[in-house]
Amino acid sequence: MAWNEPGNGKQRDPWGGDQGPPDLDEAFRKFREKLGAAFGGGRGGSSSGGGNEAAQAGAVLAVILALVGAIWLYLGVHVIDEQERAVVLRFGRFSEILDPGLNWNPSLIDTVIPVNVTRERQYESSGMMLTQDENIVELPVKVQYNIADVKAFVLNVQNPEISLGHAADSALRHVVGSSKLEQVLSEGRAEIAEETRVKLQSYLDLYGAGIQIVGVTIQEAKPPREVKAAFDDVIKAKEDEERTKNEASAYANGMVPEARGRGQRALEEAAGYRAKVVADAEGEAQRFQKLLAEYKKAPAVMRERLYIDSMQRWLSGSQKVMVSVEGGNNVLYLPIDRLGNRAEGAATGPAEASSTRTPTPASTAQQVADEVVDRLRREAAAARSRESR
Repeated sequence: MAWNEPGNGKQRDPWGGDQGPPDLDEAFRKFREKLGAAFGGGRGGSSSGGGNEAAQAGAVLAVILALVGAIWLYLGVHVIDEQERAVVLRFGRFSEILDPGLNWNPSLIDTVIPVNVTRERQYESSGMMLTQDENIVELPVKVQYNIADVKAFVLNVQNPEISLGHAADSALRHVVGSSKLEQVLSEGRAEIAEETRVKLQSYLDLYGAGIQIVGVTIQEAKPPREVKAAFDDVIKAKEDEERTKNEASAYANGMVPEARGRGQRALEEAAGYRAKVVADAEGEAQRFQKLLAEYKKAPAVMRERLYIDSMQRWLSGSQKVMVSVEGGNNVLYLPIDRLGNRAEGAATGPAEASSTRTPTPASTAQQVADEVVDRLRREAAAARSRESR
């Protein structure tokens, strides 16, 4: 006999059992009885079976409604952090902005969207750009921003961060396209970054994205790899030019003050020489006036004195003196330089001559004059003796 062959009103179990499939109505009835017993509805007799079933159904419905209400209340609780603000949409329309703390909004009616408004966010991008002088440069940029208006950030733009990226690329390309390559590669990056920040903020304000740009940082600009060697040579040449200018400026700063000092010194020396000449002239004029006054008092004495002073002044600078003897035709030659050397050697000696000071012209002239006078006296005495003979 087959396992599923009908017999005695039952189907045979393929695993050898005689039990048939479970009765769902029976199982549901037993579940209701247990639930009614739990809520006190199972103490009635069989005569009140219909009322017990109604009570049991109401109890089950009440429990279900209570569970649903508790879950609904629980789902409506929202905890907003200190760094966040939340936008509430009631049936898809803006309702309010929730502040930090514990808040409750009806679930399935209100939609709460929390947004961190204090954290500083970043957007980084890099790409090839064309400058004003038609050169290609690779320029990486980093944008720091935060949320200034949470309502505008959530509702005005569908995806504000993607819009920020597009606006940043557009603003940077606009500014770089208005700048020369030298500004982009060297000292003009700070100005380009500031102009990009201002233009990007104007774009976002026009979109109503609710984003505040904190700063734009342009990192090191790099030329394309194919022409990097040529760009490096250009930059090196510019650095050499700047260094040469600095060296020339330093040389000028050193030479100009020195030249001005020499010029000032020449002016001071000229002024001193002028003052000396004027003072000497004034002194000579005063001396002449005093001599004139004395000459008027005793002309013969002053003439003799002036003659002696003049001869002493001129003879002190001469090395040869010719003296004519009165009453004779002989001319006496006086080698003043040799006489002066002999007189100096006799006075000081060989050892002391090297250590003593060089005699002044006045002392040498005085010695020569004394010798001349002595020699003249001897010549006059010899002449008188010859006449007496």
